[in-house]
Amino acid sequence: MRIALFQAQTGIDPRANADALVRRVEEAARRGAAMLFTPEMSGLLDRDRARAAPHLYVEAEDPVLAAVRDAAKKAGIWVHLGSLALRGGEDDKLVNRGFVIDDSGRVRARYDKMHLFDVDLPTGESWRESASYRGGERPVLVDTPVGSIGLSICYDLRFAGLYTALSDAGAVLLSVPAAFTVPTGEAHWHVLLRARAIEAGAFVVAAAQVGLHQDGRATYGHSLVVDPWGRVLLDMGGDALGLGIADLDLASVDDVRNRLPAIRHRRPIPGPEHVR
Repeated sequence: MRIALFQAQTGIDPRANADALVRRVEEAARRGAAMLFTPEMSGLLDRDRARAAPHLYVEAEDPVLAAVRDAAKKAGIWVHLGSLALRGGEDDKLVNRGFVIDDSGRVRARYDKMHLFDVDLPTGESWRESASYRGGERPVLVDTPVGSIGLSICYDLRFAGLYTALSDAGAVLLSVPAAFTVPTGEAHWHVLLRARAIEAGAFVVAAAQVGLHQDGRATYGHSLVVDPWGRVLLDMGGDALGLGIADLDLASVDDVRNRLPAIRHRRPIPGPEHVR
C-alpha cells in the first residue's frame, strides 16, 4: 500500500498554504498513493496572534479545509490533514484539529490534540499552547484503505498511554503530524517515533513541518515512516520540502505481533507499592 507525506513549510497566508496542499494532493494521487499525510498546522503557522486572528475560522467556514476536501474528491485520494487551528473551543479558545478525509471529500474523522505544549526549553524558547488552545478529550481511531489509523498530533508523541489505547483498540498505523522544534527534534524525534512503533507493533507515519517559517520559528523536519519492527522506511531530512513516498506491507503488522506478542501480554498496571 503506497502512502505519501508532505513535508511543508507552512506560512502566514492561508491561501498560499491551501494552494500548496492542493498541489500535493494532486501529486500524491498521480504517484499512486492511496493516502496523503500532511503536518500539524497545515493551514496557518503564525505565532503573532493579532496577525493570525483574521485567518481563523470555525470548521464549517475554513477555506483550507474546504480546498483540501475538494482536491481529495477530484483526485480520488484519502488525506490525513494533520491539523488546522480553528475557532470553536470552549472559553473562546481555539482547537488544534486533525481531519481524515476520504476520496469523496467527506470528513471521516476529527481529532483534537489532547496534550498541549507548555514548555521552557534550554535554548530560551518558551511555548504556552494552553494559553490559546483547548485540549481534546478522547483518542480517535478511523478505518481507512491503509488500515485502522490511530490519530495524534505532535506533543501527544510523548505520552505512551495514548498509543497503548489506540493499539489496544485495533490501530495498525499511528499518525503523528508535527511541527517539532529543532532542539526537541534533535534530541527526541527519532527515538520516540521508533519507540511508539515498536511498542504498538504498528506503522508510524509522521509528516512534519521543516525549516525557517515566516513567523520566525524553526521546525525540525525529518518526516518519518517507521515499520512495526522499528525500522525507518523513510526519512525526509531536515531541509527538503515536498512529497515523500513509502510503500507499506500491511501484512507485516500481524507478522511482528505474532513473533513478538507484546500487545497480548499487556496487563493493567496498579499503583505501585511505595516502600519507605
